[in-house]
Amino acid sequence: MKKNKTIVVKLGTSVLTGNGYHLDTRHMVELVRQCALMMEQGHKIILVSSGAIAAGRSQLINHNENDNYDKDVLAAVGQSNLIQTWQTLFNLYNIPVGQMLLTRADLEDRERYLRAKHTLNSLLKHNILPIVNENDAVCIEEIKVGDNDNLSALTAILAQAKELYLLTDQPGLFSSDPRKNKDAQLISTVSKIDNELKSIAGGSGSDVGTGGMATKLEAAEIATRSGIEVIIAKGRQPNVIIDLANDKPVGTRFTVMDDIVEGRKQWLLAGPASNGCLVVDDGAQKAIFTTGSSLLAKGILDIKGQFNASELVEIKNVNNVTIARGISCYSSNDLLKIKGLHSENIEQKLGYLNGSAVIHRDDLVILDVNNIKQDLKC
Repeated sequence: MKKNKTIVVKLGTSVLTGNGYHLDTRHMVELVRQCALMMEQGHKIILVSSGAIAAGRSQLINHNENDNYDKDVLAAVGQSNLIQTWQTLFNLYNIPVGQMLLTRADLEDRERYLRAKHTLNSLLKHNILPIVNENDAVCIEEIKVGDNDNLSALTAILAQAKELYLLTDQPGLFSSDPRKNKDAQLISTVSKIDNELKSIAGGSGSDVGTGGMATKLEAAEIATRSGIEVIIAKGRQPNVIIDLANDKPVGTRFTVMDDIVEGRKQWLLAGPASNGCLVVDDGAQKAIFTTGSSLLAKGILDIKGQFNASELVEIKNVNNVTIARGISCYSSNDLLKIKGLHSENIEQKLGYLNGSAVIHRDDLVILDVNNIKQDLKC
């Protein structure tokens, strides 16, 4: 007997509108039918739904077609229409829904992150289907996640989901752009996301959405590092959700990475936006990767950006590859003074000591594992 699992289903705008500018309720009710069947079998389903702007546009087009509405206006009008549509359709199957509007600010702050996690899991516990979207109507650029692909990966982490389905207008990831190359081949399985694979990913497949294959790879990288399997598949393929839940060979499947992160490190991986950058030498990179060491001042070559102590920063190697991120024990101004120093000399230089490590290994998470492996082999 198959084990029940928590599944996040991300529905792109092209899936919900058919590459048009209004919601395709006939297809939405088919997606609802599939979700209802999976829930009846005991699975937990979470929807990350695009389409608010498209819904708003269709609502207002007959109101005054000469007005050029801003996206926040379209989102404000469309968000209520979108959730009402989902609510009406799920009511056909007696499934209650709950809306969660998230921004990056909700994920950056540890307490708000945990609160969002609690709310999401409480909805699932009570058999309420969560519908997640970014709060586009009030979200300024600085706190936007930016696309629903990455938002769905963050949602999957919050819910400790088993699988994430990124449903789009393409059957999956191809060896090259199938719109330009008729010989492009569908990639059925991906075990590692490296620079070669990232170079394959192009822009958005349609002009009604914000996410393309590049953002889907970003989402897949975040999710698979957190122990979540990811599948990119065509959202209008018959029974796509049912087939994916039953492990049928549909789309492109990204397997879980070997070195998954858990607990607080998932928050470091997925939540906060970085406020600065530390460039480290080869010795520091090797120590972080091979022995799980903390980052010491001795291995820091340069500091970029302005940040305070206890803020999150990126760690880059000499090839400008972002290899890790973590919480710095020292501000950027103080790090400029102590970079390259042995730990025993920090207190003398600054007049205080906030730990012998700049970033403790418990507050550090490795990012681009495959590129690090390539660098270490050189």
